[in-house]
Amino acid sequence: MATAERVKQDMPPKGGYRKINFARVFPKPFASSRAMVGTYIVCTGVGWYLYLLNDRLVDKYQVESRSSLIAITPLLDAEADREYLKQLRKNRETEEKLMKNVKGWKTGTLYGEPVYKTVDKNELIEPGLNEYYVHAPDKVLYDRVYWHKYL
Repeated sequence: MATAERVKQDMPPKGGYRKINFARVFPKPFASSRAMVGTYIVCTGVGWYLYLLNDRLVDKYQVESRSSLIAITPLLDAEADREYLKQLRKNRETEEKLMKNVKGWKTGTLYGEPVYKTVDKNELIEPGLNEYYVHAPDKVLYDRVYWHKYL
């Protein structure tokens, strides 16, 4: 028979385990309610003061920005009109070049028949979008028609 070795059993410490604290313990308050209300009032006052300081500066910058926009708007409008007329001329020249070999074709008409009937010969008849972008890539017309998707 095998000799029995002496095994040491794990026992609790002398005096036993410490007691388990299961009582409800509330945390100590961070600050008194008066201190918290006072801190809130001070922070709100400082925040309003800084907001009003910043608001004056923002108003000053907005007035300057609006003034510059008002000053430059006529120039931008004139430049856009100029670019529009240049594109119309380019379309007309391209039509002349494309249709030069077609017999009886007169630029601005459909086989000699005026497309638009006008009393004043100097009146500008604005073309539709398809006619304006007729020689441009399709993406340019698509971008113009669906411009709001890019905002």
